[in-house]
Amino acid sequence: MPKFQSEKLKQEVVLRDPVHGYIHIEDKVILDILKSKEFQRMRRIKQLGPISYVFPGATHTRFEHNLGVYELTRRICNIFSKNYPTQTPGDGLWDDNNRLLVECAAILHDIGHGPYSHTFEHLFGTNHEKIGQKIITDPNTEINKALKQVTPNFPELVASVIDKTYPDAQVVKMISSQADADRMDYLQRDAYYTGANYGQFDISRVLRVIRPYKDGICFNNNGMHAVEDYIVSRYQMYQQVYFHRVGRSMEVILHHLLERAKVVYQEGHLNVTPSLAKFLDGDWTLDDYLKLNDGVMETNFSMWMDSSDPILADLSKRYLFRKPLASVKINEETKNLLPKLKNLIKEAGFDPTYYTDTNSAFDEPYDAYKPTGKNANSQIEIMQMDGSLIELSQLSPLVRALNGTFQGDERFFFPKVMLSKSEEPQIFDPLYEQFQKYINNGALHYIRKPHKNNKD
Repeated sequence: MPKFQSEKLKQEVVLRDPVHGYIHIEDKVILDILKSKEFQRMRRIKQLGPISYVFPGATHTRFEHNLGVYELTRRICNIFSKNYPTQTPGDGLWDDNNRLLVECAAILHDIGHGPYSHTFEHLFGTNHEKIGQKIITDPNTEINKALKQVTPNFPELVASVIDKTYPDAQVVKMISSQADADRMDYLQRDAYYTGANYGQFDISRVLRVIRPYKDGICFNNNGMHAVEDYIVSRYQMYQQVYFHRVGRSMEVILHHLLERAKVVYQEGHLNVTPSLAKFLDGDWTLDDYLKLNDGVMETNFSMWMDSSDPILADLSKRYLFRKPLASVKINEETKNLLPKLKNLIKEAGFDPTYYTDTNSAFDEPYDAYKPTGKNANSQIEIMQMDGSLIELSQLSPLVRALNGTFQGDERFFFPKVMLSKSEEPQIFDPLYEQFQKYINNGALHYIRKPHKNNKD
């Protein structure tokens, strides 16, 4: 295997990080990536999007997350090269010639994310993984020029690691598996910035017991409980942070806001910045994509508050000024009530297309090996004293209880005003009474009525 090398910096660059302490940069190519305009764009892309409307501290960005994943990857490489260096080809131990490749893939793994990533992708048909690979391999980007300092085909190799097509499973799974540097960083980082302490786990112990094997990465048996703790922390973060009902409500508003903007734009009645106009026209380039960020989007939302279209203006204000929709849990038995509820909401003067939605939040906090599963071949293996491997849920009753289960709920979102009559009698007060009859009679899971002293 060729040895990927970069010119070393005359003096190590050290960045202070609240999660990992310090981030160490020794290679010129890593520093050049960091300084590139494409990477600096990440400073203007929030890691958790609308979740900051629930947890005010969660305004951290993909810039520091990418750096955190790089730092964890660098530390894992140090551990592997010290404790598990390859002796003979095919022995399943770590070949440190791969270090620079996996470190570059780590720092660039999220480079293709745009503003409000998943909502934006759904509406405009973009794909952050494919765009990320394009940023890396396009000869016009500063990142591509930085990577080519190593070898002419190095950008393509880095992209293949992110695409999971690179042939060395150890390299791929270090940043893309059930227990990878990416997940380890975002769980710790999101816990820190949201203040949700239950998302923290003993990462120092996890790193002490991580090790390579022929088909990827596993953990020593004496560290099983630290890995178990990581799985539970991930479960808790999904339940308490990523699936929070108000965060999901703001996502719904954002989605409908952009949907309405597309309609109004096509009618020729929308003021919009040039970079976003390219996407509304469906005729955009990579350069157009790189000009977008959270600030650009919020500039557009601010302009749209004065739109002549009342729905677009209202949704813009709801998003910018945090006016979430209310929601109730639904299931297969209660979904038949939704058309009735939507009709009542329509009678109250709200267009159900933009003021109602159903939203599912299901995730598998731990998915064991399933040949057809979304995480096939990425189960967490625990190495026994004799070198054999046992999948984690076979050893841990706690993980077994979570294994393959779907955690989350499905909710119906609607305007909060439908839950309370106004102080002054209104012509549609009877509609509210009828609406609340459905909400409160047990047909749908009850969500408490808002009270003037309640906070979301």
